[in-house]
Amino acid sequence: MEEKTPLPPPSFGRHLIAMFYDLFLVVAVVAVVNALALALEARLGGDHLLAPLTVQLLSLGSTWGFFCLFWHSNGQTLGMQAWRIQLVNLDGGAPGWAAALKRCAGATLSLACFGSGYLWRFIDARNLYWHDHLSGTHLVQLPKQPAA
Repeated sequence: MEEKTPLPPPSFGRHLIAMFYDLFLVVAVVAVVNALALALEARLGGDHLLAPLTVQLLSLGSTWGFFCLFWHSNGQTLGMQAWRIQLVNLDGGAPGWAAALKRCAGATLSLACFGSGYLWRFIDARNLYWHDHLSGTHLVQLPKQPAA
């Protein structure tokens, strides 16, 4: 039986560029969700803007929704697809909903701690982030597909 060689983790720079790609998409999703919420409030007769906490929760929820949907469906956001990065669970399979939610929570915590969870990768023996440890997932660099 043939044994599969584990895929290596992506470089930090490659992951950073993929996150930058996704940032543009997330900003668009958050803007649309908040615009719809404001339109709904106006339609229901509201004469003031949404409370700041409501806007923050909508923004966080739509961001988490964006990542969880992509990670659960195929382990890749659009930025990750462009840079051949995939999120897998510890046995190499697709992450479930619980793992995706834990990863979002861990990534939020990592960012709230001034990026410490992302910088942790540089001292971790397996190049894992805080949210990798929390969710039982990790990133792998997919090989180039041969030209057809």
